[in-house]
Amino acid sequence: MDLTPVRRRSIPDEVFDQLLDSVVAGSLAPGETLLGERRMADALGVSRPAVREALTRIAALGLLDIRQGGATVVNDLRRRGGLDLLPRLLVRGGEVDLAVARSILEARLWNGPKVAELAARRAPAATADTLDAVVDALDADDDPVRRQRVALDFWDLLVDGADSITFRLMFNTLRASYEPMLDALAIVMAAEVSETGRYRALADAVRRRDPEAAFTAAHTLLEPATALLDTALVAAQDPAEEDT
Repeated sequence: MDLTPVRRRSIPDEVFDQLLDSVVAGSLAPGETLLGERRMADALGVSRPAVREALTRIAALGLLDIRQGGATVVNDLRRRGGLDLLPRLLVRGGEVDLAVARSILEARLWNGPKVAELAARRAPAATADTLDAVVDALDADDDPVRRQRVALDFWDLLVDGADSITFRLMFNTLRASYEPMLDALAIVMAAEVSETGRYRALADAVRRRDPEAAFTAAHTLLEPATALLDTALVAAQDPAEEDT
């Protein structure tokens, strides 16, 4: 475990980021015991309270077990982590992790249609008109990144219409994870965000209170981008496989 002295930002925040990155990157493996607070503080060049605060925050994410009077042990991220880790997993070292990006689009593909179905059942009558207005804005723009933001607004309205706190919290996390990669995914998403007819079909299904049509329209809208990113990921992995 390599630790570097902290010289900038809020000291507890910097310690938190450095330790959390070590867990996320796998350089601190599940089951590994961390250095004691005093030794860690010396290695980082900070106070023990700053280390303690950082460790407490990481433990609150489920990634550490802090045992009273004993060792601090790293937990398995895949077993104990939550959706709030997605943004950090998605972009590491300034690069988008395509496998994580694919998992986000896969979650979107399977959750989006259910959200649309619930919105067709539960959304207020005015929702469809508001969705149409967003699609008009989507139709009027030709910038691929701005179009993605407008499309996110469309889905935000659908999630409100679905009236599900669980889907709302999931959407908030997925959106926070997705927004940093808008530029990187502009090519992949260009076809989807220009298919305004598919957005209108979905809005119309909500207007007609047709849950099955809303589910199908949402899946039809979301599936191509997921498949395209999957193809891109396979293509990106091929050279590495050939080298091995």
